[in-house]
Amino acid sequence: MENALKDTLQLPAQTVFYRLLRRPALPSRRLLLLHGGGVAGKLTWGGILPHLEHWDEILVPDLRGGGKTHYPDHHDHNFVAEEVVGDLEALLDHLGWTEFDLGGYSFGGLIAMLLKTVRPAAVGSTYLLEPALFGKMSDAETVASRELMLHAAKRLRQLEYVDEGLQLFLDAVAPNRNRGSKNEEIVRGRLAHRPAGLACAIECVFEASRRLDRRALVTAQHDVSAFIGERSHPEVYRLCQDIAASRDDWHCHLIQGADHALPFQKPEAIAALINATRGI
Repeated sequence: MENALKDTLQLPAQTVFYRLLRRPALPSRRLLLLHGGGVAGKLTWGGILPHLEHWDEILVPDLRGGGKTHYPDHHDHNFVAEEVVGDLEALLDHLGWTEFDLGGYSFGGLIAMLLKTVRPAAVGSTYLLEPALFGKMSDAETVASRELMLHAAKRLRQLEYVDEGLQLFLDAVAPNRNRGSKNEEIVRGRLAHRPAGLACAIECVFEASRRLDRRALVTAQHDVSAFIGERSHPEVYRLCQDIAASRDDWHCHLIQGADHALPFQKPEAIAALINATRGI
């Protein structure tokens, strides 16, 4: 038997919507799951949640720019990553969560890593699904990818160019996807729900990429299971393997047949690996 509480936390600059799934029959352990840019938490993790076995409470908030979380004027505005972390800290304090495991996908993966740095003692196991800032490409590729992402963000803010913006975004994050497939159509439909929010998340990641020390951010993480799509940029998986080779508490998993949209494409496979690696 399980039940889900749906509620909001009113902060000065943000109304934070969240779902708290309670499953009393399972072990007493908590899990916080953070979604990717522009897509609500429930949609991102919905296929994975039913298969998770080790947590009696799972918290799935909507981050800035996604789902039902919004500014007081209900418009999307630019934000920096630390502001999103601040929202989460306020929510955790509101709920009295002092210890929990942590999962993050893409934009949410970046936020998860930053949350770990400010509350290191609170976070147990961490699950990172293609976290933003994780790519390891040549300087030329990095510049080209960032320019493409920024161009996508600009287009996403203009209603008449949303389709073009979505195309540019997908070209940047999943260049090896099966183009024109039914799966791509579904992905585009999800992202089109709040294009301005997606643009804000893209620009947040870009700003963070210019300012944050990625090496220090990775070093601050502990007890990590990372998940990379087989069809993603090969250097992303190579970086993950390099980290795992140098650390006993970092494990890298290649998800066969998936690209950057891996939580939507292979939810049961990812859930099985999360269950198997809990507490490693």
